[in-house]
Amino acid sequence: MSGTIALLGCGFVADLYLRSLQAMPGLSVHSVHDRDTERLSRFCAHWQLRAAPDLETFIAGLPEGCVVLNLTNPAEHFALNLRLLEAGHHVYCEKPLAMKLEQAKALHALAAEKGLLLASAPCSVLGEAAQTLGHALRHGTAGTPRAIYAELDDGFVPQAPYGRWRSESGASWPHEDEFRTGCTLEHAGYYLTWLISWFGSVRKVVAASTEVLPDKAGLGTAAPDLSVATLFFENGPVTRLTCSIVASHGHGIRIFGDSGVLSCEASWDNAAKVRFAKRRVLRRRLVESPFPRRLRLPQPTHPKVKRWGAAAMNFMLGPAEMLEALRERRPCRLSSDFALHLTEVTLAIQNAGEDTGPQVMTTRCDPMEPMPWAM
Repeated sequence: MSGTIALLGCGFVADLYLRSLQAMPGLSVHSVHDRDTERLSRFCAHWQLRAAPDLETFIAGLPEGCVVLNLTNPAEHFALNLRLLEAGHHVYCEKPLAMKLEQAKALHALAAEKGLLLASAPCSVLGEAAQTLGHALRHGTAGTPRAIYAELDDGFVPQAPYGRWRSESGASWPHEDEFRTGCTLEHAGYYLTWLISWFGSVRKVVAASTEVLPDKAGLGTAAPDLSVATLFFENGPVTRLTCSIVASHGHGIRIFGDSGVLSCEASWDNAAKVRFAKRRVLRRRLVESPFPRRLRLPQPTHPKVKRWGAAAMNFMLGPAEMLEALRERRPCRLSSDFALHLTEVTLAIQNAGEDTGPQVMTTRCDPMEPMPWAM
């Protein structure tokens, strides 16, 4: 594993990438830029990295073949992604890729025109838990999957002490961005990426979204803090996905197949346990085994990181996949088609409101090639 990355933005999430980088030998950081000079100085001093004083210097100094991680505020993603692509650099963007579908399509077209890689977080789809479930699906462990329930509910976040949340280098949790961007755009991808990687394109979205907790942190009207979606795939089971910062914490997924249930309870843990509960008749009742079998892939899989805060995820799996694809001259698993389709589906859920009704997707992508250790 080798290659060079650069970081644009060094707020709260950037520390999670740098902590993950420690587990990825061979990857190095060329330079870092952030418009907040104090935050940039503190971050670079903490991680002993080279700071670029302004955006022009940062972009001009990037080496060929570098992957730039866009970790800036969501509202800035489109403009900065556009600028990086125009300058000829591969881009890995924190979610969302853009705040509007037309913007995401423009980025997709530009990346194709210039022969550049364009990928979107999250990359937990490349992690052990997602790949274990994918392996079980491909090998028919639970029989044909008929329906999926997935939850990304984070608890009653507005009452949490988020004002005291700090990253490793001291950055505050960006509550204004989180509330204004919304939990659907921020979090739906953690299961949408898994689902799209297994089944390919979502054909139709039927969703509702709303803000049930107005005036969070005194911000007035913000983004929806609750969404419920039903997803219809071209080649997959009907799926229900919920996102909220209201309902009790639950990050579980259950896949209901002809012979039993596949499940995982922690989407933010690459090493979360994946289980299979076989279904059988006991006397006159149909039951699922109260002692589900844990499913494991042969080890080793990928470098793990210790839990920090709510997550135990290796945030560098995505950039590493891009660099490996470039080095091996092969298609990247986190393709621009994948990023664009993920963005369209997420925006459809986020913006559904009460009256949108069924939405037919205009983009598509193929299922993802499994990681070599998950074949």
